Amino acid sequence: MFELSRLVVIVAVWALVLWVKVVVAQRGPGFEIDFDAVEIRTQHVAGRVHMVAAEGGNIGVLAGEDGLLLVDDQFAQLTDGLRRSIAEISPEPIRFIINTHFHNDHTSGNENFAAAGATIVAHENVRRVLSAPHFMETVNTEFAAFPDSALPVVTFEDSITFHLNGEEVEVFHAPTAHTDGDAIIYFHDSEVIHIGDIFRARGPVYDFNNGGSYQGVIRAMDSVLLRIGETTKIIPGHGRIASRSDLQRARDSMVTVRERVVEAIAEGKTLEQVIAAQPTDGFGWEMPRLLSIEKITEWIFLELSASSSNVANE
Repeated sequence: MFELSRLVVIVAVWALVLWVKVVVAQRGPGFEIDFDAVEIRTQHVAGRVHMVAAEGGNIGVLAGEDGLLLVDDQFAQLTDGLRRSIAEISPEPIRFIINTHFHNDHTSGNENFAAAGATIVAHENVRRVLSAPHFMETVNTEFAAFPDSALPVVTFEDSITFHLNGEEVEVFHAPTAHTDGDAIIYFHDSEVIHIGDIFRARGPVYDFNNGGSYQGVIRAMDSVLLRIGETTKIIPGHGRIASRSDLQRARDSMVTVRERVVEAIAEGKTLEQVIAAQPTDGFGWEMPRLLSIEKITEWIFLELSASSSNVANE
């Protein structure tokens, strides 16, 4: 009887420890995903590059005899399924993972993959943010600092280049775009570019509280458009594989919205008046849960109000 009671106490203590770890890991609703119901899909993009889609950010996979290079690694709860799907593309080991930015739906698999031997690479601001508690307004949640084992061990300021599997992989920073730590990954030989959450077909989403900016997203899109050709395939952070014309269309819609808001600011319109005027109307923008067209419009208004003297000349 004593041993049974002791066992019950031990189980209860471990349950409490696990509950505390979950509470400490995040404060807020998080992403609220039924991971058991997630379908993992793979798709060949072009050349040596494939895409793995599930619930978090799209994963880019460079496959070949030199080993695998991944772009992003989604949620930790999906690691086992992702590994099985990636192994169907190539049985070679995963050598490198590049984080496009710090958001947890792109990076929370870091610890699992690093434990299996992958080297995590990211812009220096990604390591800085993940090293401390960080808040994501788009899911209204504060996440705990990542453990050291999940942090990028190779960081860069402007750019870094990989030469792997006969592919030149250019990784470059897009300042103050979706966040302040965005990386764009260009697979030159395969003519594929992974631009993370900088591109979203249903309207821009950026992290206003973590260095993201509307103007920066437009600048990042312009930078990509200058680099790629008509046949280049684009892997976005979420959604289907896109083309240069898809990116151009998204960029042009953002510029039109910017012009509308700048004109309203010049006319002395208030934030409430600008929101009521619906400057995003006509482009089919849809925001993810916990983020609204009104909130995005507010962020655009605040940013452009602060820099209206320079916007008209861009």
